[in-house]
Amino acid sequence: MSVIKYELPNNWIAYDPIAVSRALAEAKASFLALTYMPFQREWAEKLQNIQLKREVAGTSRIEGAEFTERELDAALDLSPQMLETRSQKQAASAISTYRWITKLAMDIPITEDLIKEIHRRMVTGCDDDHCPPGKIRGQDENVTFGSPRHRGVEGGDECKKGFQLLIQAVNSTFLNHDPLIQALALHYHFAAMHPFLDGNGRTARAMEALMLQKVGLKDTLFIAMSNYYYEEKIEYLKALGDARAGNHDLTPFLIFALKGIEIQCKRLSSEIKEQLTKALFRNTVTDLFGRLQSPRKRVISERHVKLLNLLLDSGSMPLGELTKKTRHFYILDNPTQALVRDLNYLLNLKAISFDRIPDTQEFRFHINLKWPTEITETEFFKRTKNMPKGKVHGFLSS
Repeated sequence: MSVIKYELPNNWIAYDPIAVSRALAEAKASFLALTYMPFQREWAEKLQNIQLKREVAGTSRIEGAEFTERELDAALDLSPQMLETRSQKQAASAISTYRWITKLAMDIPITEDLIKEIHRRMVTGCDDDHCPPGKIRGQDENVTFGSPRHRGVEGGDECKKGFQLLIQAVNSTFLNHDPLIQALALHYHFAAMHPFLDGNGRTARAMEALMLQKVGLKDTLFIAMSNYYYEEKIEYLKALGDARAGNHDLTPFLIFALKGIEIQCKRLSSEIKEQLTKALFRNTVTDLFGRLQSPRKRVISERHVKLLNLLLDSGSMPLGELTKKTRHFYILDNPTQALVRDLNYLLNLKAISFDRIPDTQEFRFHINLKWPTEITETEFFKRTKNMPKGKVHGFLSS
């Protein structure tokens, strides 16, 4: 099988500006919309952890790592000594590296030592049995990768030269281009060159994340590009290969990756909007239920508030699971009957909805996130006043 050899590019950031212009404009629009979105700092850790988990899962799975969600969670939470598989160890090293990156100053310069440190962190504890951490490939240390097979830059002096020229370009000619283009160009060239024995793809994607961070995508605004690359793995590898086949013409990879920036920015924007909507819902619930007049109604309303918050956190929940999770709400002879009564109360308020799970006899309840924009104070008190007095379990007869 023939192997496509690596050649140093004459132009480190060559692409067709016209062909890329639309994808760049849409990526920048989504990027700017995200950076201007309001969010509460209390969401920061939660959203960042979600994004980091997606990033780590993506960057590890692209390289063939196999693990279940439970194994991934363990890799993110357990100490390195407690991890069993290489995939778990790779995920643990990746999350540690990304967390370290998010703490770096936004104006940190891109240097050889910085890239070597990122690689060192990425492979230590998982791949250092066959890949010296942070060490550029030496003479006769050559690598092939991809399909069709590509060969990285020749080990030894050629590898050192290419690595140094890339860093020089990042700090000179790259600066004449949009920051998003710069981040993606570094990703491509690093992956094409493969200057280390292993961990090159993971390091390339981490460097891209660092470059995006430098222009504002950090903290809750961190986007999991590796998640996009994994979901579109075939197109990702094809775009890299097409750029390599075109004498390092970045156009196909830029169009593909800029679309990913747009998609991931919009995805995170939707998650921030959902957090905003949930915050509005909680405020509305606290305000309206807190103003019910009689002490008895206020006591009962505490259960309604707890139910709503439970559904708000999950989005939806089957009745069986809801029954288990709310048993401690009801110190009564018949807690299930009380739960059904409370659910009917919330259904009549239209704060929740329900449906039947397909091919089963079980009901599933959903939070109505639009409720705060649909209910008025007058309407709320009107509905609570006219609520049926009997134990009407309406959904059971549907």
